[in-house]
Amino acid sequence: MGLEILIGSRGEHSLATEVNQGLHIDLDDHDAALDTILEEAAVRPFAGIIGSDDSTVELAARAARKLGLPHNPPEAARLTRRKDLARAHLMLAGCPVPIHCLIDISKPLHAQMSGLPWPCVIKPVNMSASRGVIRVNNEQEFIDACERLSHIISESLDEFERSHVLVEDYIEGIEIAYEGYLHNGELHSLAVFDKPDPMVGPYFEETIYVTPSRLDADTLTIIEQRVQQACTAFGLRTGPIHAELRVNPTDAWILEVASRTIGGDCARTLDSGTEKSLEQLTVSLAIGDPIAPAAISQSRGVMMIPIRQAGLLRRVEGILSAQKIAHIEKIDIVISEGHELIPLPEGNQYLGFIFAQADSPERVTDALRAAHEQLNIVTAPVFKLERA
Repeated sequence: MGLEILIGSRGEHSLATEVNQGLHIDLDDHDAALDTILEEAAVRPFAGIIGSDDSTVELAARAARKLGLPHNPPEAARLTRRKDLARAHLMLAGCPVPIHCLIDISKPLHAQMSGLPWPCVIKPVNMSASRGVIRVNNEQEFIDACERLSHIISESLDEFERSHVLVEDYIEGIEIAYEGYLHNGELHSLAVFDKPDPMVGPYFEETIYVTPSRLDADTLTIIEQRVQQACTAFGLRTGPIHAELRVNPTDAWILEVASRTIGGDCARTLDSGTEKSLEQLTVSLAIGDPIAPAAISQSRGVMMIPIRQAGLLRRVEGILSAQKIAHIEKIDIVISEGHELIPLPEGNQYLGFIFAQADSPERVTDALRAAHEQLNIVTAPVFKLERA
C-alpha cells in the first residue's frame, strides 16, 4: 500500500528486531508508552495507528486521538477489552446480554453465591481465546472453578483483575462469530461464521468457523442489528469489529464486541477470493481512506486445531495425509516442537490451523473434520522440578 511500517512492541520477544524496524514501548505502562509514541511521531509523523489485539486497542486510540488521526474514543476501546465493564454498559443501553455479576474471589465465596443461576459461566474480566471460561452447574463446581481461576488470573498486573471474575447466566443456543468494520459509526458486514461444534462447556474451546452462515436472512439481520447497537452504545466509530453472539429463538445475545480483527490466522478465511485482505482494509480505515472490500466467493472455513492433551510437543503426524483431503487448502502448525502444550481453561493457544474451501458450508465442515482425524499429536510428559 506504499506505507512505511513501524512496529511498537515490548522488548522481550520483540517483533521489532525480527520483522521490521520498530519502537520498544512499555505495554504495562500506557502513559509511558504514549509518551514514547508521541516523541517518535514528532520525528516522523504517522498516517495511522492500529492496535493489533485487545491489550493495545486503548493505547492506540489514545495515541491516535493525540495526533488527530482516525480513532475510536479511548473510553470505548477500554469497554471492548474489559468484559465486566462491557456487560454493565451494554445492559444499561438496553442491549441483550446475559444477566451477570462480579465475584471477588479474595473473599469468602458462600455469601456471594446466593441467587446465582445454575448453570452459569465464570470467566476472567480481561482474557481472550476462551482462557479461563468455565461453565458450572452447582455450588461445588463453582467453588472448584474459582480456585482454578485464581491461578489463571494471578499473572495479571492489575489488582482488580487478579481478584475479580465475571459470572453470567448460561445462554442456551448456537454460537456465531461476526466480522465487520465501522466507518463514521456505520457498521458494514464482512462475514458471519457458524460454529458447527456444540459450545456447551464446561470449557468453550473454539474449533471450526465456517462461512457463509446457514442461518436464515431474518436472523442474520438481527445479528447485524445487535452488533451495531453494541458499537453505538460503546461509542465506537471506526475500524474492524469482531463479535461473538449466542443465538436462540429469544434473541441474538452479545457475548463480545471487540474493536479489532478476528484473532490469529483465522483472518485468512476472509482473504481467498477477494482482491484485498483484511489487513489492507484495517490499514485503510486507520489512515482515513477506506477501501471497498470485494465480496467473498465460495464457502470457506478454518479449524483451530485444539490442544486436548498437556505435554511437550514432539511432532505432528499425518499432515501429508490431511492435506490430500478434498477441499483442504493448507495446514499450518504454529507451535514448535519442544513447546509445552497447555489445554483449556489454563491455555490460550491453538496448535495450528486447517483451512478449507468448497461450494457449500457442509463440504467445508466435512473436509475440516476429515483432515483433523488424520492428525496424530505426539507429546512427551512435562517434568517440573520443585525447590526443596
